[in-house]
Amino acid sequence: MVSSVHAVLATGSGIVIIRSCDDVITGRHWLAREYVWFLIPYMIYDSYAMYLCDWCRTRDQNRGPSLTLRNFLSRNRLMITHHAVILFVLVPVAQSLRGDLGDFFVGCIFMAELSTPFVSLGRVLIQLKQQHTLLYKVNGILTLATFFCCRILLFPFMYWSYGRQQGLSLLQVPFSIPFYCNIANAFLVAPQLYWFCLLCRKAVRLFDTPQAKKDG
Repeated sequence: MVSSVHAVLATGSGIVIIRSCDDVITGRHWLAREYVWFLIPYMIYDSYAMYLCDWCRTRDQNRGPSLTLRNFLSRNRLMITHHAVILFVLVPVAQSLRGDLGDFFVGCIFMAELSTPFVSLGRVLIQLKQQHTLLYKVNGILTLATFFCCRILLFPFMYWSYGRQQGLSLLQVPFSIPFYCNIANAFLVAPQLYWFCLLCRKAVRLFDTPQAKKDG
């Protein structure tokens, strides 16, 4: 529930920011800075909630030693790295290092949270053992669609928006912006591609299972 509320607020803030910035470089909106102060405690909370869930799961399974911080970090290294990058890299960039530029792109990054409510609902349905219901399958499709649009296509969209304003084609944009911008975007999109592949594999297993049973 907390993750879904945060996602709705972040997505709403992103939409407002994007619609308010006529210029993708110099356009300004106060939410681009102020919402970050809400993002910081959420990321800290989410990291703690992940640890608490893993600890409860390990305790309930009653297998081997209890969960240690080292084991938790090892099992969730990618997600923890993702949270750490947001807190220690993206937050300073968004709040001070970028100066008064790029509110539009901050709004785009906020939009990446649109898929979170569907991911959360999927986990709730799994806990309720509703994996074979129509709701679970429809939610899975919506998860894939929103994740692909707002976490992967988001980056070509930002390049396209900049190119349209500067009179450049999408293919020309990477060569007309600072190299570190391309590197930063590559680091941001890489884990999203990995997670999207995992979601696709899960979806394939979900929709293949009934047919496999039928064939068997």
